[in-house]
This record gives sequence, C-alpha cells and structure tokens, in this order.
Amino acid sequence: MTCLMWAAPAWAQAPRERINIDDDWAFALGHATDTARDFNYATAPFFFAKAGYGDGPASARYDDRAWRRLSLPHDWAVELSFDSRADGNHGSRAIGRNFPENSIGWYRKTLTFTQADVGRRVSVEFDGVYRDSEIWFNGHYLGNEHSGYSSFRYDLTDYINYAGPNVLVVRADATREEGWFYEGAGIYRHVWLTKTDPLHVEQWGVFVSSEVRGEDADLSVQTSLLNEGDDDRSVQVEEQVVDRHGLVVATHSQAVIVPAHGATALDSQIAVEHAQLWSLEDPALYRLVTTIRDGAGIVDRYETSFGIRTVRWDADTGFWLNGRNIKLEGTNNHQDHAGIGAALPDSMQEYRLRRLLAMGSNAYRASHNPPTPELLEAADRLGMLVINEHRMMGTTPEIRDQLERLIRRDRNHPSVIIWSVGNEEWAIENGELGARLTRVMQDQVRRLDPSRRVMVAMAGGTPGGSSTTTDVLGFNYRSQHDVDRYHALFPNTPTIMSEEGSTTATRGVYVTDRAAVHLAAYDTPQRPTGTSSIQQGWTAVAERPWMSGMFVWTGFDYRGETTPFGWPAISSQFGMLDTTGLFKDTAYYLRAWWDDTPTLHILPHWTWPDRVGEPIDVWVYSNAEEVELSLNGRSLGRQTMTPNAHLEWTVPYEPGRLTAIGYRDGRRVSSGEVRTAGAPAAIALEPDRTTLLSDDVDTVPVLVSVRDRRGDVAPLANDLVEFSISGPGRIIGVGNGDPGSHEPDQSVERIDVSPVGGWRITALSHPGDAGAAEWRDPFQWFPPGSEPAPLPAYRARGSFRASALTDSQEVTLFLMPLATGQKVFVNEVDVSASSGPSGAGMMVTVPIDLLRVGENVVEIHVADDGPASLARMVGVGAQNVASVRLRTPPAPWRRRVFNGYAQVLIQSTGSEGDIVLTAQSPDLRTTRVTLTATKTQLAD
Repeated sequence: MTCLMWAAPAWAQAPRERINIDDDWAFALGHATDTARDFNYATAPFFFAKAGYGDGPASARYDDRAWRRLSLPHDWAVELSFDSRADGNHGSRAIGRNFPENSIGWYRKTLTFTQADVGRRVSVEFDGVYRDSEIWFNGHYLGNEHSGYSSFRYDLTDYINYAGPNVLVVRADATREEGWFYEGAGIYRHVWLTKTDPLHVEQWGVFVSSEVRGEDADLSVQTSLLNEGDDDRSVQVEEQVVDRHGLVVATHSQAVIVPAHGATALDSQIAVEHAQLWSLEDPALYRLVTTIRDGAGIVDRYETSFGIRTVRWDADTGFWLNGRNIKLEGTNNHQDHAGIGAALPDSMQEYRLRRLLAMGSNAYRASHNPPTPELLEAADRLGMLVINEHRMMGTTPEIRDQLERLIRRDRNHPSVIIWSVGNEEWAIENGELGARLTRVMQDQVRRLDPSRRVMVAMAGGTPGGSSTTTDVLGFNYRSQHDVDRYHALFPNTPTIMSEEGSTTATRGVYVTDRAAVHLAAYDTPQRPTGTSSIQQGWTAVAERPWMSGMFVWTGFDYRGETTPFGWPAISSQFGMLDTTGLFKDTAYYLRAWWDDTPTLHILPHWTWPDRVGEPIDVWVYSNAEEVELSLNGRSLGRQTMTPNAHLEWTVPYEPGRLTAIGYRDGRRVSSGEVRTAGAPAAIALEPDRTTLLSDDVDTVPVLVSVRDRRGDVAPLANDLVEFSISGPGRIIGVGNGDPGSHEPDQSVERIDVSPVGGWRITALSHPGDAGAAEWRDPFQWFPPGSEPAPLPAYRARGSFRASALTDSQEVTLFLMPLATGQKVFVNEVDVSASSGPSGAGMMVTVPIDLLRVGENVVEIHVADDGPASLARMVGVGAQNVASVRLRTPPAPWRRRVFNGYAQVLIQSTGSEGDIVLTAQSPDLRTTRVTLTATKTQLAD
C-alpha cells in the first residue's frame, strides 16, 4: 500500500484557479412593468440583434455609482416589508406580481484580467440565482437560467477585455414563483470564477464510486477531460487517493490523447486497503487528486471529495448503511432562516444541521429542490444522510438538463443516499404519464449515477401511476395512503415515509390564540381525521420494519405556508424547531426516541399568574421506563412509559416547582424541572460559539433571552431589545420565531436609485422656454449619413420621480463628465457648487428640500468645449447621463423577544479582534457579550 504525506506545493495551484467572487457587487432594484424604472433595459436599437448591444445596466458603459454595494449571498426579499396583498405562501413579502417595483434585482460586478490569463479558459459559475436570471458580460448576452435552484456556468473567455475592466451583470426576475413556500430573491448562493488551461477536467467531471470488500475498497473513477485548444494533446493523468490525515493511500496513472476541441472519458480502478468507511458516527472523507501532466509541466489539478460506504435499500428490512440496519430519522427542510431569509452563510448551513443532529435526527430531505452545495459539504463532514431532490418531473430538454446538472454536481457526496425525481405531482402521479415519466427519469439518473437508487414522493391514491415504476416509493403522509396494502402488492419495492406529521405548533405557546396566529404546542393532529401527530406518525413507522424511516414535515419553521391561517400569519408552524433553530416541544419527543441519550422534558412552562387553581395539562417526553412528577415536593404519581409514547398529568396550577424524575431499572437516569418565573429583570446573551474566523463571512448565532432575578427565562416576556455592536463584526439579521411578527428581519440602508430619463437637448443659446420643436432626443438612431448637425454647445434636460421624502434621507446626483465647467441644475436651482469628482464621473450633493414629490427636473449646460454628441459620451445602450440616489439610513437593530427568546446573527468583517455585542431594553439590565475574530478557528 502506498502511504505518503500529500501536500501541494505553491506552484502546483497555478494551473487551475477557482476564485470566490462574492465580494463587492453593485445592486439596485429595477421594475417588472415600467421600462423607465428598469433603467431603460431592452430599449436600445439592435438590443438582441447584434453582439455587444446590451443596454441599460447590461451595457458595460453603464454608470452604477449610485447603486448599493454589498456582498453575496444576498436575498433582497427578506429586506422587504410584509404586506397583506402579497402571497402568503411566500411569507407575505412585498414581492411578486402585485409589487413590480420590488420584483427585479440587478447585480453588477467589475472583474479584472491580466495578460497572464491570455490562453486560459475562464468561466463564471453560479451556485443558484432566484430566479429567471439573465447574464451579461461586457455588454454581451450569455444566457438565461429559469430555475432558481440549478447551478449553472458560462464561459467568458471569448469576451474578455484583457486591457481594461470587465463587467458581469445579472438581472433576476422574482415576479413568478417556483415553489409554494418562501424562496427569497437574488443571488442567494455563491458565485465563482474558474480559470483553467484549455485542456482540463470538465466541470463536475470526476465521479468516484466504491465497492467495499472486507477491510478494503475498490474505487471506480470516471473522468471527463475537455480539450478546448486547437491541437491534439498527449498527456499523463495521475490520480492520488488522499485520506483525511493527508496521507496518499493509493495511486493510479495512465497516458491519454485528447483530441482538439474534443473530450475524452477515462475509467480507472483503484484499490484502497484498510478503507475508512464514511458513517454517521465517523464521517471519514477522502480526496481524489487528479493531476494532468503535459511533459514535465502540470496542466490541471482537480480535487474531488468523496466517501467510501455501502448503501442498501431492502423492501423487507428498510435502509442499510455499511451493513448496518438504520432507521432513517429525518426532517424535510427549505433553505430559510430567521433574519437572513434564503441567503445563508456557509456556517449557518452547518449550524442548522447541528441543531437537527442535536434533536437526534440522522437524515435530511432537501424539499423540494436541489440544495446549495455547502449544505451537502456540511452533511458530509457532520454525518447526516440526505435525500437530494430534483425540482420538477419531466423530460423536456430544459428539465433533463437541470436533472443532469444536479446529478453530476452532487454524485460524489457520501451524504446523498438517494435521488428524488418527483414530489406530489398531483396532475400525473396516479396515471400512466406519471408511470412513464418516472421510468424515463430514473433511467437518466442511472446512466449518470448507477450507484444510487431513485424515488418519487407520492401525495396519495397509491397504488398506481408512479408508484408502480419507482425504484423506491416515498409516502407523503400515512393517512393519505394504505401503506400496508401497497407493501403487500409491491413486496419488492422499498418504501419510506417521505413526509409525516404536518402538525402545527407555536414555540412556547400552550393555549391557542387564533387572533395572534398562535397554536398550542401539544402534539395533536392538524385535523381530527386525515393527519397524524408526530407521535402517531413515528409509532406507525417504528412498528413496520420494512418502512425505511420517516421524514417529519418539517425540521425548521419557514416563511410561507401559514396553515391553518392566512394573513396576518407570515410563517409556517410545522417545524420541530422554530425559524431561529430553538427546539419546540415535539423536538424533545423525537430526541427521546431517536437518541439513546437519557432525555426528559416537561411541558408547558409553569408561569400562569391568571390560572391559579385551574387544571393544566402537563406532558412529559422521555425515554425513561418510568417517570415520577412532583409539584413543590409533593408526588403526583409515577407512570410507566410506553415505547414511542409520552406521559400526561392534569395538575391544578399553583406557583412553584414542577419536577420530573426518570427511572430505568429502578435507577434515576434523568430529570427535568419548570418553575414559576418572576418579573423580567435582565437580558442574557449566549453565542453558539465565542470565536469566529476573521474571514468576512463566518457567522455566529447569539441566543437572546429575558430572565428574572434568579436567572430563569421569563416565558411570557415580549420586551423590545435593541442591539449595537463594536469591533470587527456586524449584525446581519434578527429573529424571534413568532409566526405572526411583522418586525423587520434586517436593518439595512435603503438605496432608491432613480435614473434620470426622458433626455432632450437643444442649443444652449435657446432660452429656458424653448419650444418643443427645438428639443430632440439625443439617443435617437439615424441611418449613417443622416445624423443631425452636432451642437457645439447645448442644454440637456431629463427628469426623475421621487416619493415619500423625509428629512433623514440623503440625495446624491451622479453624472457623466460631459465637459469641463458644465453647470448642473435641479428643479431650476444651480447645484454646480456642490459637485465634485467621483470615480470616472462626478457627483452632486442635493439638499433634500430641493426635491418635490412627483417629477423633478435635471438640466445640464454644456458650453462650447463640450462634446457634440451626448450619445457618444455615454453610449446608446447605456443612456445613463445621470441618476439620483436617495439613501435612507438604517434604523437601529432591534427585535422583541417572543416567549422570552430571540436571536441575533453576528458576522465577522475580515479583521481580527474582539467583537462586543450589546443588548439593552427599558427596565432590563443591559448585557454585553464578547466574541473573538481570529485567523484560525479556536475550539469553544
């Protein structure tokens, strides 16, 4: 066995570069129905007729100095207000058809290349843009991606300007929805720039599968090489298997000729001795390092992370991992978190998985779309099994392409145990079309990845349709299926409860208040018939050894799907955890039966000042064999626990301590207590960890709670807490898990950009009341030779609209430098004295009281030394002579605690040092907590 320490020298990284380009994007909202407010996009001559005629912001010459600067990932929807006219399924954010002014987002980024990049292939890779994105580069149209979840790329090489700046532009249109839940808006996942030699490993071009034999494993490696050069290339392809300790444990090498402008597929077999299996308890990862050598030089180096493990689905015994029968204890989840919406930093993906693991969960279903790559990377590291789900059933070229991209991108992740190609396809799932599409899509998946099985999740009405052709069947809700009859009819088809529960509960609420859209957190079916409680669902799965497991709907609450409410509810209440990641009571039920660790949890809280003497239903979740409940030292009786059940007492309320003790074999193994809280007295801050990387992206959730003088959480507290921060950190979001809260998740500056449009010019010698016939459009296109005579000196007049003006707003006018000494007027007032240079142009500070609600007029006077053509200066496609930025400063960061709790998210800013978060509220003791930003993460 080869066993060498592997370390890539610095020069070895040069052949391939993959650069994150999340930083420093310009952003502005456009408009879905008003062309002028969409920066006159798609109005220039030859817009889609000739190359390089991208107009408005798609033009390389567009001036975006007025736009807001930000870093990705970014979700502009979470910054918007709530509105009763908005779609409740999408969290009632003011976006969509009723809000065209909020439904188009523009992103622009300047890229620089050097002569060292000449001869290389350069591509931009998007992990996901929501949604219907159009991509432009240096004024050239690259393409359109309809899906908000598929990863996609474009080759930039042929359009690069090596001598100057290059502009990458994204226009995202979130007017139409893709799902029936909150989906965010914008570039909410990472963007990468990849540079390679013309001969290189294709994107997602390595696939590693394994077969375990005893203590060893045989790897099957498929590699796709692409040669985009003009000559055939004879190269040596070397493969090294590197374990998690950095040791090279196996190698392989072969010579190959890759034809010019062609591709070559390689297959290799590599033996790994004493293989370390990827498992839930020990998620061991390997890397395959693929090196292409052309003579003595390295042409490309490509790394692939993978794991070695066996997966088996059995129709009689369920799911097996590495020869061990495992019940899948899973949850369904959307990508949505309090405070940040769909734009999750990588560390928040890991935080959410760790919260699910703490509940005892071992599996995660990406509902109902391809997840972000970083979620799967975290699942690989932490040991979480994943159902990876395609967005829509179908076999059109577009849908086939999206499915292929999903499989090729994710097929090396050991956490992925199965592909799902459909979910609740009501229109087709029970008929012949559903059966046919399922069969065809499964065949496509098997060609791309023969190592995994494929499933569909059925809404009901089985057996029939898709359920007769699927490789593995997912039941969405036992009450909608006769699962035993199906198993008898199709004894060779493995099954899984892909959705179960759909119960609704509000964290910390034990008496339903429909006016407040709050639901009691006792585990009861959503409806008396047709649904199951979490306990009923899990018990039914646990009793059936042939059922592979259960995926609860859902792990986390998420915005949208406000069942059983409409407005003013803005969030679902299906989760075992709320939107911040705090456990609801049913999370403790699952932990009791999904984890062997002794667990005992009492509900409800014990602070009921208005219910003295009234009976209170007390439940205990525990995996103890017996539980004894006591109130203020008086035993209320000992009860025997039935497996997968819970215990109940009815207790007349009196203030004090309610205590429970759990026993196994007569020995005390667990305990729990709730006691009556006093008046709120102080704020407590508890960070998930006290150190974070000083990398400008690492994020730490901080739990906020209001406590009494003894330090107990006040379960009825709803105090408004204000947050401030100092040091190399920033607040990026706040939340509290209240499904009816309309408080803002974020406090960011609002930048409203108004293009100055409707330009007309006339001779400068004309008076201010020049007639309409004397003004003309400076951007009108004329056939060559018929252009009007140039004006040696002219006046240019345009206008913009403003609304809802306040004294706190700052107004800045950005202009192109048309001539030396040009004069600028706003509403006939000369503001030239307030102008100054700004980048490649100039800017003017405009007093807010000079603006008026409605139309405002900008006029520029260009004397004899000015250019003859306004269009020539700014470009026909750009048409951005001037724009107005109206900046509204951010409000202070604040959030009410909900039932005693809230959450604030802290992100590093790129420097080392101490970050101090301060929380204060009237009548409560102010609290501070210190986090340390370091170059190297320290263990907490």
